[in-house]
Amino acid sequence: MAIIVERKRLSFWERLYLPQIVSGLFITFKNIFKPRVTLEYPDQSPVLPVGYRGAPTLVKDSEGREKCVSCQLCEFVCPSKAIRVTPGEISPDCEYSYIEKAPKDFKIDMLRCIFCGLCQEACPENAIVLQNEFSINGYSRGDFVRHKCDLYAAGGVMPDKIMKWKKVRDNAELGGNR
Repeated sequence: MAIIVERKRLSFWERLYLPQIVSGLFITFKNIFKPRVTLEYPDQSPVLPVGYRGAPTLVKDSEGREKCVSCQLCEFVCPSKAIRVTPGEISPDCEYSYIEKAPKDFKIDMLRCIFCGLCQEACPENAIVLQNEFSINGYSRGDFVRHKCDLYAAGGVMPDKIMKWKKVRDNAELGGNR
């Protein structure tokens, strides 16, 4: 059985639609004289707010060495599981053979990344840094998976003290006797 709904009768002004047309034209004319807010994207870059968290990248120290110790804390803390770290060993004949491990492969899937910054906070060596990159482009899904070499190229160098490369530590730090 159909239900019949009674419609409200329109008044004379409502049937003319003039108040609605005038209010719409008023809004249009008001916005015509405002300054434009559209950016010509490739030529003009937007002003990023303070505290903007961009794409995560890997950085090297001032001597060009990898800062990542392959501890996989960033992988464990990532809520979207966008980071994959494959730990690898350093060859015994290398001068840095006293270091336990280094990443064999390091992948970040930028389609899964939610730019939360937890990986940067969890990293003990400050090897992951969020850059001010806001435009991430690609033609296929595979273009959005960044590997170790791509992440280091985007990250650059961040000079600071790193515990990884310190060969001899104090006995006090190791808990031994003097």
